[in-house]
Amino acid sequence: MAARPHLMQLQDKYQTSGFEVVGVAASEEDPTAEETRTSLDAWLIQRFPNLNYRIAFDYTGEMNRPWMKASSSLGIPTSFLVDRDGRIAFIGHPAELDDVLPKVISAAGAAAMKRKPPIKGGSLGTNAQRANWR
Repeated sequence: MAARPHLMQLQDKYQTSGFEVVGVAASEEDPTAEETRTSLDAWLIQRFPNLNYRIAFDYTGEMNRPWMKASSSLGIPTSFLVDRDGRIAFIGHPAELDDVLPKVISAAGAAAMKRKPPIKGGSLGTNAQRANWR
């Protein structure tokens, strides 16, 4: 929850550069999508009435398999930074985005990301480093 204000600041700072934050509530446990949407909306409105980025949700738990487990991410929050070419350029804690984001957004950074593996973040595991993330 502490990462949300930081992500809101990054959204404000970089949105004119084409950057967009999309939060994912990946471990909601409601019987239907509508119930998840209702409870998640109420929770977000109560705690973050000025939230400036989108929140997607997964009420089935399927999000953990293709993203969290595949990237060896052990906890939340975890950030997945996708570059302009649709490649994952960084996996790690949102606090690390201050250093990484300007590099990925810049034209030189985007070109460099094509030639290098993802930048190592706090929760990036060895299996994820070797994986082809495209």
